[in-house]
Amino acid sequence: MILKKRFLEVKTALERAVILLLVAVFIAGHLTHWELLSPILGSLVFIAVALMLPQLRGMTLWLTVSFIAFGVILLILQKADAGFWLNAAGINVTLVTLFVFAPLFGIPVRLPDYIESLNRFYETKVRNRSVLFAGTQLLTQIMGVFLNVGSIPVVYHVVFAKPQPGMSRLLANALNRGFAGAIFWSPYFAAMAVVITSLSINWSTLLPYMLGLSMVSILVSLAVDFKGLRHTESTLSQAEREVIELAGPAANKGKAVFPAGLGVYLASAIVVILVLERLVELPMVMITCMAAVLFPLIWCFAKGAMETYRQGLKNHVTVTLPALKKEMTLFLAAGFFSGSIGATGFGASVPGLLELIPLPISVSFSVCTVALITVTSMVGLHPIVLVTILATGIDPAVVHISPNYFAVLLLGSWGLSNTVSPASAVNNLLAGVFKKPVFEFTLANYKFAACMAVVLLLYLAAVRI
Repeated sequence: MILKKRFLEVKTALERAVILLLVAVFIAGHLTHWELLSPILGSLVFIAVALMLPQLRGMTLWLTVSFIAFGVILLILQKADAGFWLNAAGINVTLVTLFVFAPLFGIPVRLPDYIESLNRFYETKVRNRSVLFAGTQLLTQIMGVFLNVGSIPVVYHVVFAKPQPGMSRLLANALNRGFAGAIFWSPYFAAMAVVITSLSINWSTLLPYMLGLSMVSILVSLAVDFKGLRHTESTLSQAEREVIELAGPAANKGKAVFPAGLGVYLASAIVVILVLERLVELPMVMITCMAAVLFPLIWCFAKGAMETYRQGLKNHVTVTLPALKKEMTLFLAAGFFSGSIGATGFGASVPGLLELIPLPISVSFSVCTVALITVTSMVGLHPIVLVTILATGIDPAVVHISPNYFAVLLLGSWGLSNTVSPASAVNNLLAGVFKKPVFEFTLANYKFAACMAVVLLLYLAAVRI
């Protein structure tokens, strides 16, 4: 028993060391442009996947093994040289780098003073049900940018700190869709990293379009569930109304303002990224990593909250990173598979296939992209797979669209498909919190996803990127 425990500790330490070395080589490669580091990076990817693969279970295991197997077969058939294999393996190392650094931005968000003030504000100021629904979606979106899936339990405890008769399912929808809104524009998410890296565009260029889409998603969400909101209001019993009314005066004790410090931190973290992107000649991922290391540290030091920072850093290294091994392995395997697909030159054949559809190529490509990503997500395939394949394998010019248009299309498709995917971390987390089958949460969002798919296409046509 002791030997087994010791073996697991050594194995965990080795996995952590390989991941950190992988990230260090990736960063060194971007800073030095030393070509020798590229094959070293690819080799480390294969080592990391081999170490973490035995721990995978279920659908994640089968997907990872399938990506690797099909990737190997395709590269063998294409008679690709060793250099191509190693380059294909390193396609999604960017995402692992984000997993290591980006969560550090969330440490100051969890300062006790901020969470307590947020609880009081929500309890006293957010009373109307439509405002509660939209506010929950917006808060999840903002918190999700910094806490990723960790925003769900934080916002859940804030929202359900007061009685919410008949609103549980609607608020679950709001949490789900709010996280989708964060996917649209967060610079710290895998979605944005894949898209802007593959298409070589700036996050700041996309930001206005993606913020607009995220706000539109809240309006679509309200429209989809408007009847349900009206119904819950009209069916409240007298006893339930009295519970809500009694909760109000009790909650009104003390201050009831949005925590200004939290608002300043959230806004500052975005501004820092925007400024650094303009001032520093580095890829967005490198800028994000640099800001994630320094900005939360400086903030906690200025607040006299270094103990919170130390605890957050320790929790990230010992809990968060090991918990992300499943996603890291899957994303690395998906990157290798997309690289092998690229070796087949499939992108050049896309225009010919689209010409069979009696629509302009740009329109038919957009419709097919949204439909393909959404439908495959509904059956459990992570959108990282298709988004990586499309972003790395298709030149936007051959389908008559701009890189910015392509980026909004991919990010929008990824975000809306996340709401209906039974494999998404958010849906599974909500299923655990509410103790319901995961498919209940995906089914509840089919109508929203369908409406957002149409709105996304109309939005792209309207903004003329």
